[in-house]
Amino acid sequence: MQRRDFSKLVGGLPALSQAAPQSPKRIKTAMITAAGGAHLNYYFESLALAEEVASVSFCDPSGDSNALARKLLGAKLTNSYPDPGALFRKEKPDLALISMEAAASPPAIDAALEAGCHVLAEKPGCVHVEDFEKLNRKAKAHNRQLLLALGNRVDPVMVEARRIFQEGKIGKLYGVEVHIIADQTRLTKPGYAKDWKAQKARSGGGHLIWLGIHWLDLAVFVTGLPVRAVTGFTANVGGQPFDVEDSAVVAMQFGNGALGSLTSGYYLDKGYHSHLKVWGSQGWLQVDKHTEIPLEWYSTLDSNPQVKRWEKPKRPTGDVYPVFIRAVARACAGLEPFPLTGDESLSALKAIFACYRAAETGKMQRV
Repeated sequence: MQRRDFSKLVGGLPALSQAAPQSPKRIKTAMITAAGGAHLNYYFESLALAEEVASVSFCDPSGDSNALARKLLGAKLTNSYPDPGALFRKEKPDLALISMEAAASPPAIDAALEAGCHVLAEKPGCVHVEDFEKLNRKAKAHNRQLLLALGNRVDPVMVEARRIFQEGKIGKLYGVEVHIIADQTRLTKPGYAKDWKAQKARSGGGHLIWLGIHWLDLAVFVTGLPVRAVTGFTANVGGQPFDVEDSAVVAMQFGNGALGSLTSGYYLDKGYHSHLKVWGSQGWLQVDKHTEIPLEWYSTLDSNPQVKRWEKPKRPTGDVYPVFIRAVARACAGLEPFPLTGDESLSALKAIFACYRAAETGKMQRV
């Protein structure tokens, strides 16, 4: 999505809470980033738009995003600092939003937790799941949440799919099929091989940990069942000069014994193909997010079973950042529950790193 369309889109997004107060409690936030920080334009604009965010303290030691922060945060940008330690010594933010390459994220997350902040981290937030697990324990010990930016949970299509399943309309889960396919074109651009996302030591992995993690998490979100075991394969099918996968296929076992599959890869020339289908004892539902009919379902519990469709609303639903960031801010202000928890974030990471172990060893992995 073009940044110039962002603010226009936000105005059409659904209200996060119909009961939102006229003068909501407001929180102080910190934005911590560095060279290569991802999705900064969306984070800056979402913080600027969220009513519950009173101010933003900013730190980017590289200086790469200073101008963008001033432009997009506007009057909410209060102070800039040369390093996170200086920021946390001076400021007392309620929430720290951290967007850094995965290898550099754990120390910044640790500093934010030590300062008493809730933390929202760009995924994956680590290159070793044990680091995130340790940080999540610290967050809980401090009565704080450590969240990954798995913002698709607030997409209206996914919220509706979850409601249908959780109300029992599909019955007991039998099976799940998921795919998230993006463009191979980005991988061929000059300099991409030097990006942190193309280097396993800095990123933890490729497409699976960058995009596949969203849709694995969505399968858990919709069904309410954790992934308990995985096996699968990863590969670099496009042959680009880096050591992370551009293709992954994962077989999953869910908490009730049901099975599922995830295909995650960079295959297209442009755009996305995304799909989530759930079969149960009483019917099925299917999410095709990037189509005119993004959700269909069928339930034998209906008196006259027919395929039902949730048509795309007139308002856009494609970008979740402003809704997700506001949801996190409202939760930090004590106005509503968090859109996900640190334990749920950790579970998604555990499943992804188990997929990598399965691919490396050729053996099924318990999560």
